[in-house]
Amino acid sequence: MNSNSPNNSCYHCGSFILPGDSYELELGGIPRKFCCAGCMAIAQTIHGEGLEVFYARRAQSSDKPASYLASNEIPESLAPYDDPSLLGRYTRPSVEDGNLETTLRLEKIRCAACVWLCEQHLRRIPGVKDVQINYVSQKVKVDFSPEQTSLARLLFEVERIGYEAWPFEPSLSIEKSKKERRQLLTRLGVAMLGMMQVMMYAWPSYVGDSDITAEYDLLLGWTSWVLTVPVMVYSAGPIFQAAWRSVASFRQTHMLGMDVPIALALALAFFAGTVNLATGSGQGYFDSITMFVAFILAARYVELLARQDAQGGAEALAKQLPATCERVPNYPSSQQVEIVPVVNCNPGEVLRISPGDVVPADGVLIEYESALDESLLTGESKPIDKKIGDRVYAGTHNILNPLLMRIDAVGQSTRIAGIASLLDQALQAKPLMVSLAEKWAGYFVGFLLLSAFLSSAIWMYVDSSKAWTVLVSVLVASCPCALSLAVPTAMAAAQGAVTKLGLLIVRGHVLEGLVKATDLVLDKTGTLTMGQPELKEVVIARPEFSRADALSLAASMEAGQKHPLALSLLRAAEADNLSLATLSDPITNQLGRGLSSGVYRLGSAGWVGAQQIKQEGQYGQVHLGDDKGLIASFIFLDTPRAGLETLLAAAKSRKIAVHLVSGDDPATVAWWAHEVGIHSFQGACSPEDKYHYIERLQKEGHFVWAIGDGINDAPLLARADISIAVGAGAPLATAGADAILTASSLAPLAKSLLLADKTQLIIKENLIWALVYNLLAIPAAMMGWVNPWVAGIGMSLSSLAVTLNAWRLRKA
Repeated sequence: MNSNSPNNSCYHCGSFILPGDSYELELGGIPRKFCCAGCMAIAQTIHGEGLEVFYARRAQSSDKPASYLASNEIPESLAPYDDPSLLGRYTRPSVEDGNLETTLRLEKIRCAACVWLCEQHLRRIPGVKDVQINYVSQKVKVDFSPEQTSLARLLFEVERIGYEAWPFEPSLSIEKSKKERRQLLTRLGVAMLGMMQVMMYAWPSYVGDSDITAEYDLLLGWTSWVLTVPVMVYSAGPIFQAAWRSVASFRQTHMLGMDVPIALALALAFFAGTVNLATGSGQGYFDSITMFVAFILAARYVELLARQDAQGGAEALAKQLPATCERVPNYPSSQQVEIVPVVNCNPGEVLRISPGDVVPADGVLIEYESALDESLLTGESKPIDKKIGDRVYAGTHNILNPLLMRIDAVGQSTRIAGIASLLDQALQAKPLMVSLAEKWAGYFVGFLLLSAFLSSAIWMYVDSSKAWTVLVSVLVASCPCALSLAVPTAMAAAQGAVTKLGLLIVRGHVLEGLVKATDLVLDKTGTLTMGQPELKEVVIARPEFSRADALSLAASMEAGQKHPLALSLLRAAEADNLSLATLSDPITNQLGRGLSSGVYRLGSAGWVGAQQIKQEGQYGQVHLGDDKGLIASFIFLDTPRAGLETLLAAAKSRKIAVHLVSGDDPATVAWWAHEVGIHSFQGACSPEDKYHYIERLQKEGHFVWAIGDGINDAPLLARADISIAVGAGAPLATAGADAILTASSLAPLAKSLLLADKTQLIIKENLIWALVYNLLAIPAAMMGWVNPWVAGIGMSLSSLAVTLNAWRLRKA
């Protein structure tokens, strides 16, 4: 509503003001009238922040806000969100120390102006550091300082400007997706029923039955009209709403959406059919209208299924989260359980997870060992053994024994929510191809509108009886639905597919970049290798000791130690089924040297009195000795990451040059490079050296893809054209890479290369199909060779074809 609004309408919401109910306030030097105190408060807030341009840009609303918004006090209904237990559920630590991050679901968002107002208003709240709104998913991610503002304040401030918000949880999003599918399916059902009935009543005109009387023919016509009205109003309602929003925002966007020609064609056909029916001359078009709406809704239903399946976010990752769980309220005195909603659980409480159940929250295993399927989070299909003290994550399946866990993170604090946040961030950054496709589709709408009216005008002179038919047919046949869907559906499906592999795309250009990559730069420790040493060799120095004796004695001394080499010795002893030796003297830790127990010593060569054994590529070595001298030396080697051979083979097949750069000593780096078949390598690299290495490649015209561990490789990842952080060791929310590999294997990266190629192929197929269809359909419609219902079927089938073609990527 703008300044020219009628005097009896509310300035904010546009509602009619009843006599005696008017509220008046001067804003911007102009007296304004309002229907209630809530509208007046919202308008005052918007003007007070200098955001009044919103009223010239927005789509109107007729919703009346609550009167309490006139006050600055947070209402009692929102105050509980500042309770520490709820704050822990709905927020997570931000990248900046001390700040929190939350994801809110927005309601009543109708247009781009609504998004603009919410973003601008939230940014002006003291303590808010960053705001990112995704119009498609209607979610806002807010980074804020808990010392300056609060979660309840954020929710209240959104409500104060006329919208609604609540903390996002995956289960709520799943319900919303189900509701959206149900609504579209209901609209499709109404359209299908209307189409079948109208086609039945139109059948006599198809077969040319001349025995029907004029009165009966008129009855059939008006019955068809009555059946078409609910199809137009209910089934096609969202199409008209979207078209109106597009027209209303044309001044800001300078582009029209693809629903504009569809709505125009439907409106013109219905108007012409109604006039013809009332005057008793010409076609009714009702059969074409209902068939067209039914087919386009069928295509959009398939598109919706594809989009929700691949929507790369919380829905796909958290679709199996349970609604209820078994809580153990009196642990440890009693293990009696009670069934409670997951949303009522808090950190510190104990849950029982039965075999076959899904873990509802993050926590620590406190009783009973088990095995969990973590494929939902990591892509790793093998069950992971969990022992007392190990972490368990929401969304994983318990498959072996019942277990007890203590909750330490719920809601948005869970790892699955962190992953969902990253995927939402990926949806906000559109790939270049998607942006270009949407831009050209918007221009194409303007072109086809001009073509439709021009061809109709020409037919008015040639054969006026065909003018309406040609106008409607061109509008329908040339709708750029297929062109608009060609790229986004393929990219969304591909992103969903790589997510299931264990690769989280954070920025949208990754799949495009993988196709263009000429060089792959790998870090060593934590990327090419696991950074977890394994016992490679036991060198016995005295014949009276066997390998088993030496290993058992060394493992006994290392029992309870957490050093990587100690853990490797213990794993080796366990793998050989060795029982630990009994030591009569206590174990003493000599800092920087090693361990001692009576006459035995275990540690560095200098500490034990042994000679350092030279062996290339080793991770390290420890030596075992007693008062008589050296007993044995243990040589450790780092383990290559699973899937490395697959990745290198895939890179080689695509002629991608592979480079190994590492901070390790040059001899170790050279050994590993030769071991795995990498010809370009450099050791003793500082983070700056890695940065300049990639910079040098890029100056030579290379497109560089870098893989690092996401923490000490920050410059490497920042400089590369595409960067992927490997491993769950790096906090997901702080990784600055373009994508994050949550799987422990590198194999998903090789599969992602193939998927990127397939995605490009499917995009090209979709674009070619959309182009060929339009080149054939538009001239045919302009020549009057295509009826509206045939054009509608063709357009719907064209959209369906590109959607189904893109859907093939789900199975990649």
